[in-house]
Amino acid sequence: MVGNDRESAAVARPSRRSLLAATASATVGATAVAGCLGRGQPEDTVVMTGNTDIADAMHADEGTSIHEALRSAGLDEDITVEVRTGVDDSSQRMRSAQSALQSGRAPPDIFRMDCGWTIPFILREQTVPLADHLPGDLLDEVESAYLEAALETARHPETGELHGLPLFVDFGTMLYRKDLVADAGFDPGGWATEPPSWQRFSEVVAETRDDADVQYGFTTQAAPYEGLACCSFTELMTTWGGSYFNGTENLFSAGDREVTVADEPVLDAVRMMRSFIDGEDADYALDGYRKICPSSIVQWTEPESLGPFTAGDAVAHRNWPFSINEAGGEEAFGEDLGVMPMPYAVSESEAEHPGTGGTAAALGGWHLTINPYTEKLDRVTQVLEAFATEEVMLAVFEQLGYLPPVLDLVQQADADQIGPMARYTEQIQIAGENAVSRPVTDVWPEQASVIAREVHAAFRGEGPPERIMADLADRIRRSEAAVAEGNGGSDDGD
Repeated sequence: MVGNDRESAAVARPSRRSLLAATASATVGATAVAGCLGRGQPEDTVVMTGNTDIADAMHADEGTSIHEALRSAGLDEDITVEVRTGVDDSSQRMRSAQSALQSGRAPPDIFRMDCGWTIPFILREQTVPLADHLPGDLLDEVESAYLEAALETARHPETGELHGLPLFVDFGTMLYRKDLVADAGFDPGGWATEPPSWQRFSEVVAETRDDADVQYGFTTQAAPYEGLACCSFTELMTTWGGSYFNGTENLFSAGDREVTVADEPVLDAVRMMRSFIDGEDADYALDGYRKICPSSIVQWTEPESLGPFTAGDAVAHRNWPFSINEAGGEEAFGEDLGVMPMPYAVSESEAEHPGTGGTAAALGGWHLTINPYTEKLDRVTQVLEAFATEEVMLAVFEQLGYLPPVLDLVQQADADQIGPMARYTEQIQIAGENAVSRPVTDVWPEQASVIAREVHAAFRGEGPPERIMADLADRIRRSEAAVAEGNGGSDDGD
């Protein structure tokens, strides 16, 4: 991943905290330096990894900081939490965590791990079961109240033990210009809870683009990077009833899964994107779907695809909820911004694979895990207990815009604090309830790289989708077979 401090699901996005008091910046600077030194912290200092956003919020103005919320939630007054900031790239953070854990060192005492790569650390026994250290009643509350899709990416896939505490979650959403759609003669009134089909979406967006004389219809992410494999394509094929591994029940254990990435629903998802990019008369396109995307989307990640939309040059845009605040402020579109769950092609009852069909949102987010080499386990436990309280989850949401892993809290947040997102909490909850994880296993990084390249080639029309996706399926099968034989991933990536 390339980018900055607003990352999730191995995808970069712009920072949501742009203004903080100068005193907070000075404090954070000291915190970051102490964390990077990695040695000599006081006994009551717990070091966790994180980005600059959470470091800033940890020691913001008195009474509004995350640290104050932690104390109010019961964290001992003597315990200080320092945030060790590092590179912004999620993959590099993963490698940094691997290096620290392989060398058996601490601090950090708590790792913030992407939901897209926590399970491989669990399988390598580089995390610890939370049940060994957190109270049973607290874990019961976590299991019952937290978003299940997030918990699945923090559990041991064989034992079911929880090894990570979700810190925040993220989901793909569809933004659109409600004013332009209405001016073009369409009524999007029900889209907030009942999104249209992809076919209807393409018709409305194309007609609105032409009526409003804007440059683009729909902008999204289709560059050959992790975000295509894990998120935008996962989302897309799920709404068609497609899946990498025969549904959502086979996401977390590699080795003997049925590979279904060349099945007809997935092919139709690719063909639809061919129509979106080059028109329904293009090679390998799907009839009945309008050309609504610029050809340049095959080079775009989150920031590049968001820019045209916030500049007023596009009708609709797929991104993470942070983009709602970017586009929904009074200096942007205000209440003319519409937000809806992702359109879909087939219903759940019509879908070929279990857990697919209907609207779907790619799952992102980060977990907190305990470093098994920490010498401050009692203090670390207190910190995690505090982060599990509604008070702290709301503080993280209100200070940073990070969605709480307990979705019911979204509508309880202070509207003045969370900004334009307050107008769209129902849509965010619907997206969360339909969240779909990438297939997180120890071979996913290898598989994701191949998937991104091959799907990108199919979107560009470099050959028949049937051939490209069949080749992709063969590559994935080889990596699965290598796992089954106990050799790990075998594909050389060529």
